[in-house]
Amino acid sequence: MTEWFYSLQPGQQEGPVDADDLALLHADGQLRPDSLVWREGMSAWVPWREAMAEVLPAAALPTAQHAGQPVAPGVATQDDAADAGAAQFATFAAAPAAVVDDGAHRPYAIAERLASPYAPPKARLSEPSTGPVQGHVVVYAGFWKRFAAWFIDSMVVGLASVIIAIPIGVILALAPGSDIDGMVDSRAFDLLSQLISWVLSAWYFGWMYSSSHQASLGKMAVGIKVVRGNGEALLFWRGFWRTFAQIVSGIILMIGYIMAAFTERKQALHDLMCDTVVVDKWAYTENPEWQDDRLGTVTIVILCLAGLIIFGIIAMLVVVGAALTSGLR
Repeated sequence: MTEWFYSLQPGQQEGPVDADDLALLHADGQLRPDSLVWREGMSAWVPWREAMAEVLPAAALPTAQHAGQPVAPGVATQDDAADAGAAQFATFAAAPAAVVDDGAHRPYAIAERLASPYAPPKARLSEPSTGPVQGHVVVYAGFWKRFAAWFIDSMVVGLASVIIAIPIGVILALAPGSDIDGMVDSRAFDLLSQLISWVLSAWYFGWMYSSSHQASLGKMAVGIKVVRGNGEALLFWRGFWRTFAQIVSGIILMIGYIMAAFTERKQALHDLMCDTVVVDKWAYTENPEWQDDRLGTVTIVILCLAGLIIFGIIAMLVVVGAALTSGLR
């Protein structure tokens, strides 16, 4: 049995259904001539009027004329609807860059509507012409969500730094001028490793914050993003230098980070320096009602994991310290 998919509104896919269900939708008037349908074997979604012949019996197909059937002036017929649908589809095909309204005052690019009518709703973060949606309550990311995101990103950047630093260290150790043992000076290697880590982090965050997601992998995992103070997307260099501004937040006994728990918009010191805020991923979008100020399962799991790791490190240091102390006696 052939399974069909159809789209009654831009961005929404329905199905799979069989041919009989499509015929019922057609009879109810829900499936319009310009509604898009697809089945396996089709290279692209097509208007319903182009697929009618596969589903409806010949008697049910709209004809150009209804002989002997009077039509009152001003009364629209099914043929009129089909002609209107054909004209509308022709307009779509001729002007792929135009914008239409889906009836809920949300503009959709026609090219997107034709190419993927079943794409899930998404914030239009990569279209600077639309800009952030204002006028709604904004949920700012709290300290613990940000900490969980930082923990994930630290693992990602740390692993990448190690992968890059090890071969560089080997090259330096084998280079002319290394000491007799063939090992590079540890202080120089530590400095180089730290520099690589900073530059890699800055590039990573600058790239991720300026992407369509507006978030690093850690922030994506917990459902938050970084934007300008007015909700606009960050450019690469603002995200790049924000990483170095975090050094300032850290060197003052981490007070710059702790500020996020007490400022009005939950901004850390580096946020204030760079005019950024960390908000829920649905803030400043067309669906602000989807924002969630709860921690969420991912955040809770990451916080528990981070707590276990920190506790393990502290316990290990205590044991090592006790062993060294007893060895000196």
